[in-house]
Amino acid sequence: MNTLSIMLQDAAAPNSAAMNIGLMVLIIVIFYFFMIRPQMKRQKELKKFRDELKRGDKVVTTGGLYGKIVEIQETTITLEVADKVQLKVDKFAVLKDTSDLANQK
Repeated sequence: MNTLSIMLQDAAAPNSAAMNIGLMVLIIVIFYFFMIRPQMKRQKELKKFRDELKRGDKVVTTGGLYGKIVEIQETTITLEVADKVQLKVDKFAVLKDTSDLANQK
């Protein structure tokens, strides 16, 4: 009886290996569509937003500073955060436009 059950397990082994590989592929596909692809889409949208910045836009930085763009250079932006107070920040520190937030109040 033991020999028969061992032989049956050996016969089922190639099928279970193919099933395991199939499950791994399925998991990778699920990760791609639910995690990797949306993240890539968000990165493209953020890059497009940063490329379209112009003087006068009101933005928020990653540090939470709200300001108005005074000057744009290739990799840096000068923000006016208060009257006659200007800060130079990296262009990649800008997260979003706040002009739509002002309209909600």
